[in-house]
Amino acid sequence: MTTAEDLATRVREGDLRIHELEDHADHDTAAAARRLVLEAETGVDLETIADYSFPAAEAEPNVENMIGAAQVPMGVVGPATVDGGAADGEYYLPLATTEGALLASVNRGLSVIGTAGGATARVTKNGMTRAPVFRVEGVAEAAETVEWVDENRDALAEAAESTTSHGELLGVEPYVVGDSVFLRFAYDTKDAMGMNMATIATAAACEVVEEETPASLVALSGNMCSDKKPAAINAIEGRGRSVTADVVISGELVEERLHTTPEAIAEANTRKNLTGSAKAGALGFNAHAANVVAAAFLATGQDEAQVVEAANTITTMDARKREDGGSDLYASVSLASLEVGTVGGGTKLPTQSEALEILGLRGGGDPAGSNADALAEVIAVGALAGELSLLGALSSRHLASAHEELGR
Repeated sequence: MTTAEDLATRVREGDLRIHELEDHADHDTAAAARRLVLEAETGVDLETIADYSFPAAEAEPNVENMIGAAQVPMGVVGPATVDGGAADGEYYLPLATTEGALLASVNRGLSVIGTAGGATARVTKNGMTRAPVFRVEGVAEAAETVEWVDENRDALAEAAESTTSHGELLGVEPYVVGDSVFLRFAYDTKDAMGMNMATIATAAACEVVEEETPASLVALSGNMCSDKKPAAINAIEGRGRSVTADVVISGELVEERLHTTPEAIAEANTRKNLTGSAKAGALGFNAHAANVVAAAFLATGQDEAQVVEAANTITTMDARKREDGGSDLYASVSLASLEVGTVGGGTKLPTQSEALEILGLRGGGDPAGSNADALAEVIAVGALAGELSLLGALSSRHLASAHEELGR
């Protein structure tokens, strides 16, 4: 039987390359051999990295050259009381992070939201995008290509949907820049985040475009998608799920639990999240929505690089006058591009699968897409709670003292 020591020796002698080890042993032995090579090369003890709880073979679709696992502390907040289009009831939301005080802050916000009767959340738009770029000779050929695309959506849908049993082409939006033609395909990918699904489907559609128009494909992704990069098109048109959550909190509850007033929170939001973000040239107008999204992504097996699009969030806070002379706080978050799924990718890993089970949202929903919609709505309510808590701390000037008290 081939041992990790045997494989490590062969790597050091140049007989094997480090990415070839799974061809000669099981996945766990291959990972152990890589650790031996690294320990010999660096002098670092990799005992903790080696301490993972799942068979390495289960991670094969998610990582190459595996040596172990990165353990991020995971906590839970909640219950999050959600009146959603797909989510309905109370949910405990697992969050994985290394930022002290984050979960305490989100939990405070969720407690306030729960006391106020819960938050409302809705997915308002759904479409995973892929935007190839084509070369043409000039504007005339660009116009010819765009015209053909506009008149032949059914042919493109047939080609794209032939590659998947679940994906549905929702539309194709053309953009022309000189002799470049970008086609932004949008898909309903049901409960999958759907990036791979959209890519494979779009490749099939591109073959039809090349056959029927003067356009030649240059790149299957032309960055008009736009994946894992700050982009105004995602902030405006959305990508993945566009989801909004809101809540109305009485002024008395704001004063009792957040130790400030609706007017003070609204002013802090306007001056910080709106004016300050505009002055900075930001695409997102929020306090720290990506904080909650990132922690939820790590816990539930989402593509963590897509947190950058979630930072597009816009937070609104308004003081609403009541007839009795008091005021209530209206609070909302709108996440234009939240790319989440409950099947595929990292959601299949054991830890992340358990986290989705805590939410009751592991796997495909009935109807298809409902689990991913519900996950988006719960995350949005978590982000709303985080915004409420942080703006409350800022407007009451308790932010620094809260961190000091928690020893962070």
